[in-house]
Amino acid sequence: MKLFFKALCCGVVISCLLSLTGFCGACEDIENRVLRLHIIANSDSETDQELKLKVRDEITEYTDQLFAGCKTKDDSIKAAEKNIDSIKEKARSTLEKYGCHDEVDAYITNMSFDTRVYEDFTLPSGNYDALRIVIGEGKGHNWWCVLFPAVCVPSASEDIGSALTEEENEIVHDSDKYIIKFKSIELFQNISDFLSGLF
Repeated sequence: MKLFFKALCCGVVISCLLSLTGFCGACEDIENRVLRLHIIANSDSETDQELKLKVRDEITEYTDQLFAGCKTKDDSIKAAEKNIDSIKEKARSTLEKYGCHDEVDAYITNMSFDTRVYEDFTLPSGNYDALRIVIGEGKGHNWWCVLFPAVCVPSASEDIGSALTEEENEIVHDSDKYIIKFKSIELFQNISDFLSGLF
């Protein structure tokens, strides 16, 4: 009986993993099509959090101009890398305008994000390329959005679906159908990140 129960449990686990295979593949494709913006405040003080939002406003307006004409995520990454010094300077000058002289770092990185529910779409957890801006000690709460497709810039008229396939569009726009799968992938991602940190 114990052997049967173990075999049954193994069968259920394998079945669950197989059912997630296609979904995981589609989520990975979404990761490969999206460039995110990640801004980390110096601290969680009210002033530092307000400054983070001032930087956000300036950077999203600036990248709106910077990425004009970019047709792919790679185009956007190249534009950001080419102008990384001016992005830093834009953030730094914004802080100075409000009497803050914290250092600013900006770079393109690939980093882990949890599942994120936006107003009308959801991005699954995973490792996304991101333009990351760190203010001062970078110990405060962060803010993030999507730079490509341009859904968080002031003049954005794009929907994230413009860069996705039909299947991927269903995942991000009909997220209520995929809550359990989102959570399963997020759990798997967290376990993977934990294990990779051990070795």
